[in-house]
Amino acid sequence: MSESLNHLLANLHAERLATWEPSAVQVNIEQRQRLVNEARVDDFAKAGDLLEPFTLLKVEGGSLSRDELLANGPAVLIFFRFAGCPACNITLPYYQRQLYPRLHALGVPLVAVSPQVPEKLVEIKTRHNLDLQVASDPDNRLGRRLGILYSFDEASRKAVLAKGKSIGETTGTGTWELPQPTVVVIAKDGTVAFAEVSPDWLVRTEAEPILHAIKQLLGQTALQLAI
Repeated sequence: MSESLNHLLANLHAERLATWEPSAVQVNIEQRQRLVNEARVDDFAKAGDLLEPFTLLKVEGGSLSRDELLANGPAVLIFFRFAGCPACNITLPYYQRQLYPRLHALGVPLVAVSPQVPEKLVEIKTRHNLDLQVASDPDNRLGRRLGILYSFDEASRKAVLAKGKSIGETTGTGTWELPQPTVVVIAKDGTVAFAEVSPDWLVRTEAEPILHAIKQLLGQTALQLAI
């Protein structure tokens, strides 16, 4: 049985319960619950939407356009918060292990996307020696179009500032906006084939639903060759 991403994230939460001050844990829990309660589900990108051309910035330098990503078929985008996010440092290595090899065998690009500026974002790729691509979404442009952005509430802002930096300083964007963790599978024609948004950043999409969406696009035979 393959490992579960959400089991790994549950372990992170359990560790925090055991080691953090109760007030700090409560702020974290309340922020995540608020995002679930206030999620504008109708605004989220969904299957069938047309994704107009976009450009991301590769952390190694250079750009990555929608048309380049889709040149040979579908592509997968994984939106995450920023390079220092503990849950993201569990999630991206999980996708590297459980998703990247199978997608790579099919020639399907896998790109992890954050609004953090490339010179700050590159550290998560080097820290985990990721083969999957990591790219910056300048000014949250694509995230905004997908309807997946959120802003820190007052309690969360105070908690972050108490540690010395605003989230805008950490990301280099100068704002309190981040994307909610999101997976988007884009078909070759630019339409969204699969989209899942996780307002609670400790609950994220497992590898299997993503592979299933790719199977639907490429056919069962292609997927069997990659597994």
